[in-house]
Amino acid sequence: MCTQEAFQAQRSQLVGLLVSGSLEGFESVLDWLLSWEVLSREDYETLSLLGQPLSHLARHLLDTVWKKGAWGCEQLIAAVQEAQADSQSPELPCGWDPHSAHPARDLQSHRPAIVRRLYSHVEGVLDLAHERGFVSRYECDEIRLPIFTSSQRARRLLDLATVKANGLAAFLLQHVQELPVQLALPFEDAACKKYMSKLRTTVSAQARFLNTYDGAENLCLEEIYTENVLEIRTEVGMAGAPQKSPATLGLEDLFSTPGHLNKDADTVLVVGEAGSGKSTLLQRLHLLWATGRDFQEFLFVFPFSCRQLQCVAKPLSVRALLFEHCCWPDLGQQDVFQFLLDHPDRVLLTFDGFDEFRFRFTDRERHCSPTDPVSVQSLLFNLLQGNLLKNARKVLTSRPDAVSAFLRKYVRTELSLKGFSEEGIELYLRKCHREPGVADRLICLLKATSALHGLCHLPVVSWMVSKCHQELLLQGRGSPKTTTDMYLLILQHFLLHASPADSAPHDPGPGLLRGRLPTVLHLGQLALWGLGTCCYVFSAKQLQAAHVDSEDVSLGFLVRAKRVVPGSVAPLEFLHITFQCFFAAFYLVLSADTPPSSLRYLFNCRRPGSSLLARLLPAMCVQGSRCREGSVEALLQGAEPHNLQITAAFLAGLLSREHRGLLAECQGSEKALLRRQACARWCLARSLHKHFHSIPPAVPGEAKSMHAMPEFVWLIRSLYEMQEERLAKEAVRGLDVGHLKLTFCSVGPAECAALAFVLRHLRRPVALQLDHNSVGDIGVEQLLPCLGSCTALYLRDNNISDRGICKLIEHALHCEQLQKLALFNNKLTDGCAHSMARLLACKQNFLALRLGNNHITAAGAVVLAEGLRANTSLQFLGFWGNKVGDKGAQALAEALGSHPSLKWLRS
Repeated sequence: MCTQEAFQAQRSQLVGLLVSGSLEGFESVLDWLLSWEVLSREDYETLSLLGQPLSHLARHLLDTVWKKGAWGCEQLIAAVQEAQADSQSPELPCGWDPHSAHPARDLQSHRPAIVRRLYSHVEGVLDLAHERGFVSRYECDEIRLPIFTSSQRARRLLDLATVKANGLAAFLLQHVQELPVQLALPFEDAACKKYMSKLRTTVSAQARFLNTYDGAENLCLEEIYTENVLEIRTEVGMAGAPQKSPATLGLEDLFSTPGHLNKDADTVLVVGEAGSGKSTLLQRLHLLWATGRDFQEFLFVFPFSCRQLQCVAKPLSVRALLFEHCCWPDLGQQDVFQFLLDHPDRVLLTFDGFDEFRFRFTDRERHCSPTDPVSVQSLLFNLLQGNLLKNARKVLTSRPDAVSAFLRKYVRTELSLKGFSEEGIELYLRKCHREPGVADRLICLLKATSALHGLCHLPVVSWMVSKCHQELLLQGRGSPKTTTDMYLLILQHFLLHASPADSAPHDPGPGLLRGRLPTVLHLGQLALWGLGTCCYVFSAKQLQAAHVDSEDVSLGFLVRAKRVVPGSVAPLEFLHITFQCFFAAFYLVLSADTPPSSLRYLFNCRRPGSSLLARLLPAMCVQGSRCREGSVEALLQGAEPHNLQITAAFLAGLLSREHRGLLAECQGSEKALLRRQACARWCLARSLHKHFHSIPPAVPGEAKSMHAMPEFVWLIRSLYEMQEERLAKEAVRGLDVGHLKLTFCSVGPAECAALAFVLRHLRRPVALQLDHNSVGDIGVEQLLPCLGSCTALYLRDNNISDRGICKLIEHALHCEQLQKLALFNNKLTDGCAHSMARLLACKQNFLALRLGNNHITAAGAVVLAEGLRANTSLQFLGFWGNKVGDKGAQALAEALGSHPSLKWLRS
């Protein structure tokens, strides 16, 4: 028995008990009291006010219950015990009646069990309730406000059901029974609960702000985050029936995607080019978990940065990795660690930037002890293989080139991050600029300058466009065409804002750069040394060695690294790896310590044991292999190939004619710049010629074919950055092929612009195959200048819509050589049918049109049939996988019944 007097005497202990946990624990107590009818609906609403301190709510609850007498006091004690003992998911009671005549009353009496059942399914239940008309879109949005956790959203949905008389309560009562039971916290240990709370707080603090692209740390992730295009990565050369194009996934689908590479593996691999948003994607995941909005199947999430892990010299155990390099338990370390070992399925580890981990993956060294220390690379590799913390989920991000076939054996699912869609670019800029009219003007500028628009599919470039919006909109400067143009613009933006207002030149030209040249060279020296030694975070000693002082740091391109060892001084890192490559290129162009001949090592891209690209480049590009330690040549030989490629493209851009005057003003010797430019031009041209000469001879009776490797795309990008028409003509003079294949080469809009810049100078037209890339509508627009040099264009799986295809066809009507189009697995609808019909009617030398797996209906088929009737040359037509129905099929059949040239049809 608990008398009111005894209850009052224990008041301070009860307050402490109610506030010792989280708000979730307090609300669980309210659930039990409401289900037992200790609290009225009015009492409950008073105790559920948002924004009130937990201690205030706890005291208010004690006052409310005390007024209800000894019985109420006893029930509160029982409710606290039930909430604390809620270690297993409560099952629905035996007397559960899903067809009860009083559904609202039953929802209240079984509230604790229902909240637990709804916990992980509230989003789907809300969608279904809205679809069936039980809740409005406004009510859904109110429940889904980001300030609420999943359990709070479940409670708000139940609260709504008590006041709506439209059948919502009965719907919930029936539907809840069909939901799978959500696993609850399988422990009662206070140390584990406190550690989980501390870990959530730590991860939330790290994830709340974006400093990856902003040294001022003033970008709130919640306000700025925009979804990227995330797809399941398609297997190259998969056999079987043609597949539908990959569905675009949401971040919440990360662990529920089909198509496992290895169903026994635990690692999800996310690949994407530099600047595509991989780090921000992980940061969003961390924030959603830490704030209780998603991924709640994991009790513990441990974020790690590969660039920082590789700096750890001493051997590590699993325990040291989790506790010393992420979050330290304040008490019960052994109990917490034992729980992690006993329940690895409730643990998620994320490793960002595997491409920046200087150790190559190997599965030769097996290590299975979670307590014995080993080297950091052995520890990471054994975690990924599942030898340590088997069944713990891991998410690994990387650039594609750094992922080996050995590593893929231990990958459960591989996803590809493609950057922003066109809609994503617009949404991001609107989030960045909420002032009236600014975003509209910026978006109009992008749509009018397709080259810049194409660059913006990378979030890092969209951020730069946002930062430099005044320069782009107000100063009347020519819009950037190349990546180098954009990075020079952001450099000038930072220089202008770092200069005193009374001394800063108003024209962001040579004077501005010349005044801070020592700073730029210091940053460049540090960047090059970091690339050559695979170092991406810098200590104070390393900064001093590169002569980088506080004034240089204040420019804003170096920021404090996140996720450092607690209690240590955070090292500095460049805003993004592409900025490190940009400053390294700047140093190579302007430093007096860089002999022009050393640039040949930049285009060699060879590492010991990895000579694929070296075989494509002329031996004369590299004069000997022995280099003085610490020299420019030695640093270039030690750098990662993918970083060298980015640096080489920037160097080519900086040496372009457009920027030569700017750099000559700073360097003082235009002759030295011309020597560097001549060396870079010669290396690029010779490299491409060697690439072309390595193409095997054609099979008798077939056109000579070349399957380009990603390195070829990089060389083309470098030519484009240099913007020299004569060099482009010289470079492709030796290309004698009938079919150029660039499938699965990460070709996006920027790469399309580079291809068009070079391929339009071909002496003989080619069939250009760009299947399974990220061309999109913007990329199609970039390809138009080289369409006259194409006999065929293959664009399967490229996320192209009617808008892009209509522009393509409008241009194709004037290209006599173009005779084939393959457009499987895109987003085409009836909206492009008139353009397709016009193409067939007007081009009487057109041979093949493949439109399978799109979204064309009977209406589009009828329009297309008109074009087929007027055509006399078509030999191949693919139309399977659309939804033309009987009417559309009949129209096509009638049009093709007496076609004079058709040889192959699939519909």
